[in-house]
Amino acid sequence: MPRTPLIVGNWKMHKTIQETVDFSLRLKDEFAKEKDPRVEVAVAPPFTSLAAAAKVLRGSPISLSAQDVFWAESGAYTGEISPKMLADVGCRLAIVGHSERRQYFHETDDSVNRKAAALIKEGLIPIICMGETLSERQGRSTLSVVEKQTRDGLKGLADKDPENLVIAYEPVWAIGTGHTATPQQAQEVQAFIRQLLGEIFSSRIAQGMRILYGGSVKPENIADLMAMEDIDGALVGGASLDVQSFAQIIKGAQPSKR
Repeated sequence: MPRTPLIVGNWKMHKTIQETVDFSLRLKDEFAKEKDPRVEVAVAPPFTSLAAAAKVLRGSPISLSAQDVFWAESGAYTGEISPKMLADVGCRLAIVGHSERRQYFHETDDSVNRKAAALIKEGLIPIICMGETLSERQGRSTLSVVEKQTRDGLKGLADKDPENLVIAYEPVWAIGTGHTATPQQAQEVQAFIRQLLGEIFSSRIAQGMRILYGGSVKPENIADLMAMEDIDGALVGGASLDVQSFAQIIKGAQPSKR
């Protein structure tokens, strides 16, 4: 089953509203140069810039993603944002379980699961992140760590359409460090994840579901990563903050080379 590549720019805690507007306008111009891009693109600004980005990107093929979400529809949850609020502002996707959320804000597989379920219920697409730390890789427990994160994170999700869910494998030791998993290392884990998806859902769902790679993705390494059978795109951090760099990554993800 063919899978349309997906490139998501995760801006993390970067860009003011005006910087978001300027970036979004320039990205729209870059994207318009491609007559047949064959790559799906999304950007994930901070919460404060979502409305501004949505206004600029409205009517364009570039989707809007949030960087996180809370699972409740409403309530006394100071500082949190619900799936309904994200949909209202124009989001189509939301990242959950990013390693930085796990590391600094005590995100767990259970909270990732609850957030993903809430997003699906609202009609939004979760990008569920998972990956091992350096010590876990050195201890040769990568696959067991990823299996637990996958099974616990997807537990009970009634997903019947592969387009309703995206997985992002992001080895923690490669995020913001300049170190990237080799294409072969990423492929090994992502093929394993696809096998798990077949067990959790079905073979059809597994073959249609996109699994992204995240971890120091750059214009220089995107083509080699995308040449792997089970790498269907990228969750891009620092390199997504510059329009030209991000545009080069999008071009490098073109499926014609696969």
